[in-house]
Amino acid sequence: MKDLASLCRGFTDLTEVQISLLVRMSVVFPFIADLAHGQLQLYVRPREANRLLVAAQVQPHTVYSIGVTDETGLLRQSLEEPLVVDTFRDGQRRQGKREWNYGAMVDMYTFAIHDGPHVIAVVAFAVDGERLSIEGYHHLLDTAVDVLEYARRGVPAEPWRSLSASDGVIITDARSRIVFADAAAQRIYRVLGVGNLRGCYLYDRQLSQHITRETVERDRPWQKEQLAGGMILIRRELTLSTGGTVQRRIVIVSDVTETRAKDKEIRIKLAVIQEIHHRVKNNLQTIASLLRLQARRSPSQDVKAALAESVNRILSISVVHEFLSQQGSEDIDVQEVMRHIFELVAHNMADAQFTIHTEFSGPRLILPSKCASSVALVLNELVINAMEHAFEGRKSGTIGLRVEDAPTEWHLDLYDDGVGLPPDFAQRPRRSLGLQIARTLIEGDLGGTFELANDPRGREHGTHAYICIPKDQPNPTDN
Repeated sequence: MKDLASLCRGFTDLTEVQISLLVRMSVVFPFIADLAHGQLQLYVRPREANRLLVAAQVQPHTVYSIGVTDETGLLRQSLEEPLVVDTFRDGQRRQGKREWNYGAMVDMYTFAIHDGPHVIAVVAFAVDGERLSIEGYHHLLDTAVDVLEYARRGVPAEPWRSLSASDGVIITDARSRIVFADAAAQRIYRVLGVGNLRGCYLYDRQLSQHITRETVERDRPWQKEQLAGGMILIRRELTLSTGGTVQRRIVIVSDVTETRAKDKEIRIKLAVIQEIHHRVKNNLQTIASLLRLQARRSPSQDVKAALAESVNRILSISVVHEFLSQQGSEDIDVQEVMRHIFELVAHNMADAQFTIHTEFSGPRLILPSKCASSVALVLNELVINAMEHAFEGRKSGTIGLRVEDAPTEWHLDLYDDGVGLPPDFAQRPRRSLGLQIARTLIEGDLGGTFELANDPRGREHGTHAYICIPKDQPNPTDN
């Protein structure tokens, strides 16, 4: 939706104070559109004569709308909206009919927003009254207008958040006597043994006798969670008052029993999954320990080197499972995994006299666990390869990871400041298992590209491994 303040500044002669008033009131637009079960449009007078500007438009969440276009920012002929023009002229609320789509008519209600004696804007509700058929609908409409007027003083947005079609709405008068309760509210309280809400007082014992537990959040005093009759209810109470005197109360009741049950089920499943990842990590580390023991007993240096590489590959995968066992998400921060891999490789492969420096730059790269395992193994192979070949004859070196966020793909640049690739590297037979693993995982598993090259400034500036990973990764359950 286009910015209300910008439209008013660009097309109207409204003052900054008047624009600020409209912006404050717009906080409740979604709520009152839901309450009135109708499309809300805010009209202001532009500088151009005989025109009306649609400065804001909100669709309700409580009724189904089809084929509705956003007219925000549209300049309309005044002749097309006679009810709006009449309300601008005398400030009186209007009710009439308006043509909707292809001759279909809807009810239209218009209300003025005043700044002193001047009408600065008109709010219009377009309501399909025939299909809506709500007994006592005028209570909803009157309450929506009262909420709009109440918002002139400035209200926080959260208590006045949007409604859903399943929310029950209860409205009381100044004495807290219920004058309106919709079908959803009646259905919820019928389960609690209350036959008819209308005429009851909001704080009657009859309405609260089945509540067995009530929780109030400190930062949300207007909202309670109640356990009643085997149901879990969220009760939002909003009070409209003027000068300390209550004008009416609005109570929104939501049955969240099924949602809470699903949340509990998800938490249990998540705990089980985290425990599985923890056990997988432990098993991988046990396997790595067995391979270390085997390496110590082997007299062959080639066997020792091969087993050491296998240990690093296993541990790089265990790093991913360690992250998954410690967090609730199935997504992995690749930079954090990389830091752990650096530590593992430096601990297992670097000489005590060698110092390795690490660098990270670019945005955080968050990948699903399936992709992260492959990326972790690739980075492990590349770091091992750099440690073995890039810093020969040196006492220190730098390995870095640079991440770039492109519209459809991630670009990774793993680089070092070592001796670079030999001139005949491209002609050499590909015998490095680590590079074969890296290329296979990137191109085959992740559908990306892999390239190994010297720094553009020259071989003496080190080597770059350029990795491109598409953001749209296939879901392993699709097949």
